Amino acid sequence: MTVLPDDGLSLAAEFPDATHEQWQRLVEGVLRKSGKEVSGEAAEDALSTKLEDGLTTRPLYTAPETSPDTGFPGFAPFVRGGRAEGGAASGWDVRQRIAGTDPVRVNEAALADLENGTTSLWLAVGDAGLPAEGLARALDGVYLDLAPVSLDPGAQYAEAARALLALYTERGVAPEAARASLGADPLGHEARTGRALDLAEAAALAAETAAWPHVRTLTVDALPYHEAGGSAAEELGLSLATGVAYLRALTDAGLTAEAAFGQLEFRYAATADQFLTIAKLRAARRLWARVAEACGTPAAGAQRQHAVTSPVMMTRRDPWVNMLRTTIACMAAGVGGADAVTVLPFDQELGLADAFARRISRNTSTILLEESHLARVIDPAGGSYYVEQLTDELAHAAWEFFQTIEKAGGQAAALRSGLVAERLAATWAERSKKLAKRREPITGVSEFPHLSEKPVVREPAPAPLTGGLPRVRRDEAYEALRARSDAHLAATGARPTIFLAALGPAAAHTARATFASNLFQAGGVTPVHDPVSVTPETAAAAYAASGADGMAVLCSSDALYEEQAEAVVAALRSAGASTVFLAGKPGTAAPAVDAYVFAGCDAIAVLSSVLDRMGVAS
Repeated sequence: MTVLPDDGLSLAAEFPDATHEQWQRLVEGVLRKSGKEVSGEAAEDALSTKLEDGLTTRPLYTAPETSPDTGFPGFAPFVRGGRAEGGAASGWDVRQRIAGTDPVRVNEAALADLENGTTSLWLAVGDAGLPAEGLARALDGVYLDLAPVSLDPGAQYAEAARALLALYTERGVAPEAARASLGADPLGHEARTGRALDLAEAAALAAETAAWPHVRTLTVDALPYHEAGGSAAEELGLSLATGVAYLRALTDAGLTAEAAFGQLEFRYAATADQFLTIAKLRAARRLWARVAEACGTPAAGAQRQHAVTSPVMMTRRDPWVNMLRTTIACMAAGVGGADAVTVLPFDQELGLADAFARRISRNTSTILLEESHLARVIDPAGGSYYVEQLTDELAHAAWEFFQTIEKAGGQAAALRSGLVAERLAATWAERSKKLAKRREPITGVSEFPHLSEKPVVREPAPAPLTGGLPRVRRDEAYEALRARSDAHLAATGARPTIFLAALGPAAAHTARATFASNLFQAGGVTPVHDPVSVTPETAAAAYAASGADGMAVLCSSDALYEEQAEAVVAALRSAGASTVFLAGKPGTAAPAVDAYVFAGCDAIAVLSSVLDRMGVAS
């Protein structure tokens, strides 16, 4: 074998470096072909995407001239991880949630989870789960010195905490061997229910558990704010304000600042927006490190993070797609450096998960850890220009909102004054517009819905806590429309239908016909298009044979609209179509139709009107 000498040859040495301006000019040329006459930064802006919190995703990122020092894992500001080893030694903690009121069934689920890849348990206790006195039975056969336990106890946190600690003592688990999160979260409970709890009682409980070095008493749960429609920066800002409120209560109870930091665990939502989730977890650690620095204990600022796949993104229709969403969210949580990750079962929104769904949620982490080796590299997204920039911008936006909360008197005052509810409601209202216009698509719901799918039925889960901030879901507006369609199907034996009048060859109508088909099916309306294509001469007969409920939609190119649409519309109306839509936004030669449907139209408004006109009860 001949070995070539290393002569330092660089194959690109004779080529000059491309500049940002040269790239922009290439972008200008591409956009010009699509009819957009923009240049320079405007061309780059045309390819940018606006996010919540005033953030913008640019199409290209390059090395910044200055960048915040992200440090090393295990050292302030902890952007790259709270532990020096990250997850390289054992991966993240695979934490399975178990919700149920029967200790025997909870125990069966817990043992199955632990035997098949779960490394810790997250138990719902109290009003929305097990009674505190049922913990012993629920944890029968669980090796408590090996499997950490995290509680979600609501208002019953003191009873649940003492029951768990008593169980450790009874089973001979030494205080230094016990690893648990007791889940006391008075402000989070108030956000959920509107009922205030005494912070001093939670602080006193923390003082009692000082002898248990690896037991954290308080949880800063940001899920109530995420589930109320909050943005990433709002979720971070509110968690920061809650954490600071808890630090004040703990130090007032006599704990040192360092001990107080060690009593907190933070819980965040992980969504299918992988980059935003990665940046959110990294920014959260940086923000908490800044609080620790201000408290004079920078070394104590390593935030302990529990990431949970977002309930907001889960859909009730076509729930199988949730497996894909949770896989991406789990990956993002792991890459973002979460210490523990909970993958909610894909049937989470339908009731109690079955054994198959729980198995899939466990195995999601297992595949990412054991087969994809996702935890082998600490902070694998670190150094990415985009991730670093997004982390920095998100941290600044969150800090600004945190300061707003502090100026309002702190987290408790902001909750009670309505400031938090109003802010989150405004954010959700803006996001709802994007969902309604399908600018934020929901696969299987607003895009590519499957009307003939067999409903997935599950045993009802315990009712969630209510009375405080609302719980929103991305699919809720479409779900209401589909429920109307379901009721119509049950009453009449058929779904409401609309005739899809495709004009000309497939090349002319396929794109708009596909768009219209997806749009109407998103509201539970079945498009009928047999024959595939119609003409002015065949349109009336085809409509009459379709059985459509008084409506039709034309789909074709602008050129064919100009040539044939007027005659086709007249034929459809003569055959009984009371409402005729047209797919697209043609020019001045458009025929007289009742409405246009196009990319960016308010699908919820259109579909609600369609169902109303068809007489489908709401």
